[in-house]
Amino acid sequence: MGITKRSFGVTKTGEKATLYTMENAGGMEVSVSDFGAVIVDILVPDRNGNFTDVNLGYDDVSGYEGNAPGYGSFLGRVANRIAGAKFSVNGKTYEVEKNDGENCLHSGQKSYNKYMYEVETYEDEGSITVEFSRLSPHMEQGFPGNLDLSIAYTLTDANELVIEYSAVSDADTVINLTNHSYFNLKGEGSGTVLDHKVFIDADKITTTDAELIPTGEFTLVDSTPMDFRTMKRIGQDIDVDYEPLKLGCGYDHNYVLRHEFMDIAGDIPDSVATPDKVAELYDEESGRVMEVFTDLPGMQFYSANHIDGVEKGKGGKVYHRRDAICFETQFFPNTANISSFPGGRLEAGKEFHSVTIYKFSVR
Repeated sequence: MGITKRSFGVTKTGEKATLYTMENAGGMEVSVSDFGAVIVDILVPDRNGNFTDVNLGYDDVSGYEGNAPGYGSFLGRVANRIAGAKFSVNGKTYEVEKNDGENCLHSGQKSYNKYMYEVETYEDEGSITVEFSRLSPHMEQGFPGNLDLSIAYTLTDANELVIEYSAVSDADTVINLTNHSYFNLKGEGSGTVLDHKVFIDADKITTTDAELIPTGEFTLVDSTPMDFRTMKRIGQDIDVDYEPLKLGCGYDHNYVLRHEFMDIAGDIPDSVATPDKVAELYDEESGRVMEVFTDLPGMQFYSANHIDGVEKGKGGKVYHRRDAICFETQFFPNTANISSFPGGRLEAGKEFHSVTIYKFSVR
């Protein structure tokens, strides 16, 4: 059990990147880098005790400098979509980069996964932590407020990867932080995940327009292909003739999670709910299980519909469409423009704190 570090390469601007590997008492390993605060490797056992990396990504920092799919990425200041690439805070309109048609996706081409971070490491009984931090200055990416932020990755002896987000701004602003890891429980590069089974504890999704921008309305999942309240194969309904699936080219939708945070609207509360189990991923072949816990109100469920099958990943492997699945816990997309959506607005001097957990086991 412990932390090791090694060189992860040099960026195009000459910055030296480091890879930090945490190993718990059971042999599970999680590797993260100070470039982008990205999650690089997640090695977990199958039911026979064989360890495999279940997280898509690259071998060194050069891959993460491009990283169009966002493998393992820490995304912000506002993850997901902002309609028209603009929003208002206290009556003032701010414009951000249009990198998704006329809209902004993940705060533009340079999201938080493209910056270098300061690092601290901690070892406690039963857990190991690597914490990344930096100051996101006022008007970086077009957002108001100097934002002091940190993201801590903790590996526990219970095979939990705990992601803890913290941030404080000196001006009223908007915020939506998430992780964009792509999971394949058979192992990265092992092919499709359409045979994986999924449970999502949600009765509805946020309704979107043709550009996947939430309208402020909700769509019930009952009697639709979007219903994962009973565990089912990802591929069971993914190609059904259903308008939201056609618009997303598969699953690429924000699920409205059923837990107490959903009773809170408006600004981020001083104390959010305890993380609840909101989803589960299961691969029958390997026996691997991943449970998702969060205190956030939404989760983007994305079936890697736009991986092009050209760019090389780890070990020269080529990843293809639907070779992985993402569980991006979040505030709802376009919350910056829809006041009825919960959270997503951060008052000056008020601390934002949130926890998401990916817990691995076997069955």
